[in-house]
Amino acid sequence: EIRELQGQLQEQQVQVELDVSKPDLTAALRDIRAQYETIAAKNVAEAEDWYKSKVSDLNQAQQKNSDALRQSKQELMEYRHQIQSYTCEIDALKGTNDSLMRQMRDLEERFAGEAAGYQDSISRLEEEIRNLKDEMARHLREYQDLLNVKMALDIEIATYRKLLEGEESRITLPIQSYSALSFR
Repeated sequence: EIRELQGQLQEQQVQVELDVSKPDLTAALRDIRAQYETIAAKNVAEAEDWYKSKVSDLNQAQQKNSDALRQSKQELMEYRHQIQSYTCEIDALKGTNDSLMRQMRDLEERFAGEAAGYQDSISRLEEEIRNLKDEMARHLREYQDLLNVKMALDIEIATYRKLLEGEESRITLPIQSYSALSFR
């Protein structure tokens, strides 16, 4: 635009130089001045229109940027609240996790102690079972020995009984024959 204005001014200067040769310089100067003022007014109006357009564009861009900035700030606040909420939730979960880990360690220790106690009881009971089995085996051997002795005694008693019955029958036969002899 500045170049256009300079070009128009040069044209005006050429016209001024041509008009100098004429005797009515005042009228020519008036015409030149009127043309220059018209061109200047036109240029001022164009510059004002261009300026208003640029200001309007800048205002719209500034409004868009302000809206975007406001929205970004609002989103940032929401994200900060979410982060704060998540941080609190994470802290609470860490506390719960720590508590559960302590409980788990306590339970593991307690169960380890109980398991050791149960293992001791199992070992003691297994030893007692072995002792009872040994004692039962000893009783069975004693019973077997006593049974063998009883059987031997039963055989001996049976033998004595047979001997006694045999002796008794031998003794009763002569008595019967003697009684038969005396009564005849």
